[in-house]
Amino acid sequence: MLDCHIIKHRADFTVDVALRAGVHARLGIFGDSAAGKSTVLACLAGIETPDAGYIHWDGQRWYPPPCPLHQRRIGYLSQRERLFPHLTVEENVLFALDRRQRASEEVWITELRAGLGLDTLWKKPATTLSGGQVRRAALARSLCRRPPLVLLDEPFVGLDRPRIRSLCGVLCDWQARLGFTLLLVDHDPAVMRSLCETVIIMQHGRIASTCAARQLRADAQEPPEPACAD
Repeated sequence: MLDCHIIKHRADFTVDVALRAGVHARLGIFGDSAAGKSTVLACLAGIETPDAGYIHWDGQRWYPPPCPLHQRRIGYLSQRERLFPHLTVEENVLFALDRRQRASEEVWITELRAGLGLDTLWKKPATTLSGGQVRRAALARSLCRRPPLVLLDEPFVGLDRPRIRSLCGVLCDWQARLGFTLLLVDHDPAVMRSLCETVIIMQHGRIASTCAARQLRADAQEPPEPACAD
C-alpha cells in the first residue's frame, strides 16, 4: 500500500496532499495546470524531496529521510521525459536492465515492443523519432522492469485519439495481469475514466474532492475502449 502526506513549498503556493492507494489500485490525479499534480508524482518518484510529511510504500519508508531513487522500484514517466539521443530505441528501453535481466525478461520486452507499437522503431536512433514515438519508447522504458508501482504523468502527450485508445487497452491489460499500482496524472477526463477507478481533483496544491472515475466530467467525451474492468 502507498500511504503518504506530501508537503512541498512552491513560490506562490504549497502542495499539501495526503493520499492512500492500495495494492493493485488505479488512482488518477486530475486538475488544472499548476495545481501541483506533477509535484506529487515527482516526490513519490524521488525526483524531488518533500519539505515535510511522509511517504511509505509496501512497508518501506521512503521519506523521511529521503530514500534514493535507485532504491525505489518504480516505473516513472515524467512530462519532460527524454531519451538518450546517442542510443537507439532498443538501447534506451533496456538501459536499466543488465545482461541477465535482459535475458530473463525477453518475453516481456517482446510484449512491450508489440503493445506500444515499437517493433518498426526498435533499431532506430532516438534522434529520428517524432514526439509521440519518443513518448511510447519512454513509456516502455518505465515499464521494462515490471515495477510494482507505476507513476505516469500525462503519458499520451503527442498521440492521436486512436493510438490513445489502443494504449489504454494495453495498459489496462498489463495492469490487470501484472497487478501494479497505477497513479496517473492527466488532463483528459476520458483517459481518467478509462484507466482509473478513483480520481482525486487538485486545486492550488490541495485535494478539492474525490470521486469515482466514471463520475468525472459527465459532459466530457466518452472514454476510450476498452476500459479497465472494475
